[in-house]
Amino acid sequence: MKRNFLLCGSLGWCLEVFWTGLHALMAGEPTMMGKTSLLMFPIYGCAAVIKPVYQKISSIPVFFRGCIYTAGIFAAEFSSGSILKYFNMCPWDYSRAPLHFKGIIRFDYAPVWFVTGLIFEKILTKSS
Repeated sequence: MKRNFLLCGSLGWCLEVFWTGLHALMAGEPTMMGKTSLLMFPIYGCAAVIKPVYQKISSIPVFFRGCIYTAGIFAAEFSSGSILKYFNMCPWDYSRAPLHFKGIIRFDYAPVWFVTGLIFEKILTKSS
């Protein structure tokens, strides 16, 4: 589980830097600067629970597994974001985005979390 925690934390950081770099490009920033926070590593690392969850739900069709991962990611994002916000340490603020909830989660990111959960599933179940 420790190896998967480190793998998920690292992969999460990389995906976030890529995602924020794409947003910078779309905003017309030629440097395409991507960024993340050190605080995100343990949050992304918690995605290691996808492997034991997958072992219990592997017989469920992929669409429903993706929905389960999406709900889990929203729950993790909301709980971690709420705790970090309480301490004025939350590295993200979605309060100006459409479809946000308390500035902590964005429901329009559901497709992103759906795909991300399935990517993590594939990576984690291929690793030993």
